[in-house]
Amino acid sequence: MLDTLTLYLQFPFVRYALIVGVLISLCSSLLGVTLVLKRYSYIGDGLSHVAFGVLTIATILKMASTMVLVLPVTIFFAILLLRKGQNSKINGDAAIAVLSVGALAFGYLMMNLFPSSANISGDVCTTLFGSTSILTLTPADVWVCGIMAIVVIIIFILFYNRIFAVTFDENFANAVGTKVNFYNLLIATVIATIIVLAMNLVGSLLISALVIFPALSAMSILKSFKSVTIFSAISSMICAFAGILISILAGTPVGSTIVAADLALFVVCYIIGRIRG
Repeated sequence: MLDTLTLYLQFPFVRYALIVGVLISLCSSLLGVTLVLKRYSYIGDGLSHVAFGVLTIATILKMASTMVLVLPVTIFFAILLLRKGQNSKINGDAAIAVLSVGALAFGYLMMNLFPSSANISGDVCTTLFGSTSILTLTPADVWVCGIMAIVVIIIFILFYNRIFAVTFDENFANAVGTKVNFYNLLIATVIATIIVLAMNLVGSLLISALVIFPALSAMSILKSFKSVTIFSAISSMICAFAGILISILAGTPVGSTIVAADLALFVVCYIIGRIRG
């Protein structure tokens, strides 16, 4: 097995997949803790479906770079969802559900009405589950992902205290002069960026797992915000690295294997947490 793994690591596409997978998992886990605590853990699923719908439009228009359209539209809907979550007429979970189902249905409808290839089922499967796209990355994709990941990490570190305050008590943060709306806007922008990047890794339907599972695993055994965030980030990177290697060796879908690794870790952490009381 070790010889086989060494052989695969000689191929550039395998190294690209490992680098991008670890970076995206790291970014997802950093904001995942905040989303879970703010009870917006399902927002990743809703935004990924929006990105899927916009991606179909960009594909139909034969745009050279789909991210030019997908990223700003996804950011817009991320901001819209966070603002609607504070509206008493439309609860956050209801707004996410409406947008998620609507965008997914619209995207699939557009792919059938304006097919970009003869293999519609294959295109849908790849986009929704990230079947092979992570293994077809180019050096340019890796650079884009690396730069965006660095930006996300820097933003999280620089504004850690403000994000912490907004996460736990928006009213108190607002009372002491913290610009709550600005930091909610910042969180929404970062989340949308992560969602767009993660579509190549696990696909539209499984993105929320990268956000939720590492955070829940950490919360099962740890208490402080800082320790939960650190554990979530480290465990998420390990699961992504292990999931990609297992998928290459076993021939399983990359996205599903990564999510299975995250799920296995959550089960272990949950059992440890129950034992410790």
